[in-house]
Amino acid sequence: MIIQTKAIVLQAIKYQDKSLIVKCLTEEVGIQTFFVRNAFSKGKNAPKIAYFQPLMLLDVTFAFKNKGGMEYFKEIKVDQVYQTIYYDFSKNSIALFVSEILSMIVSEQERDKQFYAFVETALLWLDTHEETANFHLLLLVELTKYLGFYPDVSEVTCHYFDWYEGVFTDIHVANCFDAEETFLLKRLLQLGFDSDQKVFSSRDRKTLLTLLMKYYEVHFTAFKKPKSLEVLKEVFA
Repeated sequence: MIIQTKAIVLQAIKYQDKSLIVKCLTEEVGIQTFFVRNAFSKGKNAPKIAYFQPLMLLDVTFAFKNKGGMEYFKEIKVDQVYQTIYYDFSKNSIALFVSEILSMIVSEQERDKQFYAFVETALLWLDTHEETANFHLLLLVELTKYLGFYPDVSEVTCHYFDWYEGVFTDIHVANCFDAEETFLLKRLLQLGFDSDQKVFSSRDRKTLLTLLMKYYEVHFTAFKKPKSLEVLKEVFA
């Protein structure tokens, strides 16, 4: 079956000297892995290596075999061109972090057009806005809605957040954020992408990022701290 779909590049791994293994989130058939022969060649018909930068927005056509193996592109073109992400150091650092996160958490071959639309819209927002210091924090929170462990805010007036149970509580136990950390989390949960980016200090952002990484580690079995995490912390230090 021939599929034409929008796709977001999550990961590209070099294979031998000239080829790539590319993992994409597609709108029509979910996660797909593609084998790209001669990706580094300079011939007229060779695929452009620039297509496979992290989070590139593509329009692709391929023969979908649905056997769980790698597929092969028939046609590739850029769907939407980023204006700033690859040229702004802080945005590029965010993009690398986000691509690692998505590559880890989105592993099943299952179509979810709503999820695809959310990710695409978020990336285009990042590309078109100047104040983006909280973007990675907000994205991590929003992703938990799709992953099934968004914090239960029914008792949000309580003083502590139990990161193991995912609930707010007035009983401080070992697996709770302290009062200051919980206050920061509450503020984050109230924000949207268009909210004032200056509500947090650099120290606050670093604290929130550490807390969210802990929360993901507890609730997502295969989660590992991204390699780009320390770079991101330094960018917003």
